[in-house]
Amino acid sequence: MTSISSTKFALFGAALIAISYGLARFAFGLFVPPIRDDLGLSPDVIGIIGALPLISFLLATPLAPLASVRLGARNAAMLSGAFGAVGLALISQASGAVSLGVGVFACGICTGLMMPALTAAMQALVNRSVHGRVSSVMNAGTSIGVAVAVPAVLFLTDAWRFAYGSFAILAAIGVAATWFVIPSVSRVTPASIATPPRISVLQWWRLGRLSVFAFAMGFVSSAYWIFAPDLAVTLGSLSPDNTGWLWLAVGIAGLGGAVVADLADRNNPPITQALMLMMLAASLALLAASPGQLVLSVFSALVFGLAYMSLTGLYLMTGIRLLPGRLSVGPVLPFMAVSLGQATGSPVVGLLVNDMGYADAFSTFCAIGILVAMLSPFYPRYLDHEAEEGAEEETGLQAAYDYQVPDENTEEAPAQEKPLEAPAD
Repeated sequence: MTSISSTKFALFGAALIAISYGLARFAFGLFVPPIRDDLGLSPDVIGIIGALPLISFLLATPLAPLASVRLGARNAAMLSGAFGAVGLALISQASGAVSLGVGVFACGICTGLMMPALTAAMQALVNRSVHGRVSSVMNAGTSIGVAVAVPAVLFLTDAWRFAYGSFAILAAIGVAATWFVIPSVSRVTPASIATPPRISVLQWWRLGRLSVFAFAMGFVSSAYWIFAPDLAVTLGSLSPDNTGWLWLAVGIAGLGGAVVADLADRNNPPITQALMLMMLAASLALLAASPGQLVLSVFSALVFGLAYMSLTGLYLMTGIRLLPGRLSVGPVLPFMAVSLGQATGSPVVGLLVNDMGYADAFSTFCAIGILVAMLSPFYPRYLDHEAEEGAEEETGLQAAYDYQVPDENTEEAPAQEKPLEAPAD
């Protein structure tokens, strides 16, 4: 294993996230039009297949922390990459709905295992004072992976099998690189760390409300992730290669999601969630209204990418704030709720497309998004004990991660860093 700086580790982690999230999971919707035509699949079947990687993600996520401890960070990350490489290879050779479904299911397992493995490696390699920045860079890998898939659809529209074969090779390269970069140890915990306080009823209540909002956002966003390119091709008569610009816009705008989520943590999370959900709903309506206008379609993708990545970042930080010291619970439950919402919404939107058409189906999901945005006053606020008496409250993604570990003057903390006390119940 070679030594690696925090910056290099963040960039390497972003590359692995780009493969496991961007290529193995979210790029599927971009290739739906040629896959559907070549394999003769109906929209409702595509909706069911689109839900499979989300279901496997939900199955793998609860087991991922245990795998990171039992196998070690390196082996867990390599196992995740192996599932991705196999799944992408199966998709490239798919001959029907069953083989295609098996491939995307394997890709979902890859997605569910990767982030916990990288988190365990980060705790072993990276100083805790920069965990927030490193995690933010790694999370941006999703947008990078989505953007990377664009040249494939622009130049390989009629060769989606070759494109997925190329993705499989990239995943295999990632597995090999992981052996040299990721340590073979599991999570490192300072000996003097304080035991996290027991989760209170109020914390569970607020985390439950957060998960409900996350589920609803995932449900609404599933329409865009799975069917946006197919809508533009079927309803707007755009050429399949032009739909690549939609995913490029999603990827570019998504990079700004970390900034928006950080600003939300500094100001008013409920208001930010309402605004971002309204933007998410507006992107669906705009695409359904003008699918034949490439400029407006790309603009809708920009709005969607910014809103989606901002919301996922906001849910991440809120989960950490609500359960300080429990990184394996606080942000995990809302992220699982997002995937559960997407797994539920994908077949539903497929059925609506069959019965009502693309425009009415997307308009229905837009209305649901607006309704959820109106309920944002119920979004959970942070617990009152976060601010210490006589100390200025720190905010933002970095502060959220610093607050997760209520240490007692750990030796690993930098000399200039003020030690945090365990919050009172």
